[in-house]
Amino acid sequence: MNITDKTILVTGGAGFLGSFVVEKLKAGGCSRVVAPRSADYDLRETPAIEQLYSDFKPQIVIHLAAVVGGIGANSQNPGRFFYDNAIMGIQLIEYARRMGVEKFIATGTICAYPKFTPIPFKEENLWDGYPEETNAPYGIAKKMMLVQAQAYRQQYGFNAIYLLPVNLYGPRDNFDLDSSHVIPAVIRKCVDAKTKGLDEIVLWGDGSPTREFLYVEDAADAILAATEKYDGYQPVNLGSGEEISISDLTGIIAEEVSYKGKIVWDTTRPGGQPRRCLDVSHAEEMFGFKAQTSLRQGIGKTVSWFSSHRQEIREIKFN
Repeated sequence: MNITDKTILVTGGAGFLGSFVVEKLKAGGCSRVVAPRSADYDLRETPAIEQLYSDFKPQIVIHLAAVVGGIGANSQNPGRFFYDNAIMGIQLIEYARRMGVEKFIATGTICAYPKFTPIPFKEENLWDGYPEETNAPYGIAKKMMLVQAQAYRQQYGFNAIYLLPVNLYGPRDNFDLDSSHVIPAVIRKCVDAKTKGLDEIVLWGDGSPTREFLYVEDAADAILAATEKYDGYQPVNLGSGEEISISDLTGIIAEEVSYKGKIVWDTTRPGGQPRRCLDVSHAEEMFGFKAQTSLRQGIGKTVSWFSSHRQEIREIKFN
């Protein structure tokens, strides 16, 4: 699909990932890119979605808007995280079908995989069990878009694809300690401790769980590649294919921040899913995506961005 002459709607286009997707679309020659704000269109409400589609008449929809957070935020808001994410996806896809949208790109989450998925996670393992409990409502809500996309393709011939990005990080991330994910949270704690002369920081769990991370600009490149080149019904993982323990990750962040204090693990707090690492071969096979940014490079860029924007950091919502 040649997307440069299309009207493209990006939900969550002012958020973390969305802002990079919008920038890359425009840099690639797309002149009709729409990124509405939640203050103008509440995507949980049917009239707002109808109005959105009527106002802009998009030919492509890239759905990135979500209500998200780390383990703490998921534990405190399971009902909200389920409802808000499920209702947005269901209604956006349904009204895209009604309005004749040519292509819908739905972004899921690594949290949709079963708690004890064999490593590396393969797309065919997605339905082999229940997700890790602390973020299951969020993960299941996002996974419902895959069911809807496949059902609509079967019944209506609706071109909807479903992508499964791994944990993202990078500049413009959410650094609010009440709702952030692990990389921005640890960066902030290390920077704050170094600035205040503290001799230790406290982190959740025991440091043993493993994770995979994808730099945000790589994720944006993957989404654009899939938008242009992928029309299949199968879900596709987006990641780097590199697994690292939270303990080792913390060591890299501390080195990049030059924080030399003690790391204290609070084992009374949950650590989340034991292991996460994706099989990313399908993304390369289907639309030629392969991550270009190493974890240390990406963390260095993220630390630099946070340090230069520290005074103006505020919580960023992706909705």
